Amino acid sequence: QVQLAESGGGLVQPGGSLRLSCVASGSFFRINAMGWYRQAPGAERELVATITRDGNADYADSVKGRFTISRDNAKRTVFLQMNSLKPEDTAVYYCNIRAKIAPWRDESEYWGQGTQVTVSS
Repeated sequence: QVQLAESGGGLVQPGGSLRLSCVASGSFFRINAMGWYRQAPGAERELVATITRDGNADYADSVKGRFTISRDNAKRTVFLQMNSLKPEDTAVYYCNIRAKIAPWRDESEYWGQGTQVTVSS
């Protein structure tokens, strides 16, 4: 059974930093893209950043220059370094991966349960 375990959320003052981590467990043949999404109260879930298996990253315009996504393929882990945090970054952050559990299976999408990030003074 595939599970994603997120950690690193919390309360931080504006201008501060946090580092989110997400570890994927279970039986995988191959993990392809990994990423982070977020959902603020009353808003739809939105893409924050994604990274391919080869390390190519893409970011939402609102976080470019402040957030950095990275991954460790051997540890099945994706990270999100968040700097210069703003109150509008407050949201539940969700880890997302696209993976195949067997060579003959189609790629599937998996989600973590989310970790709260609150930016407030």
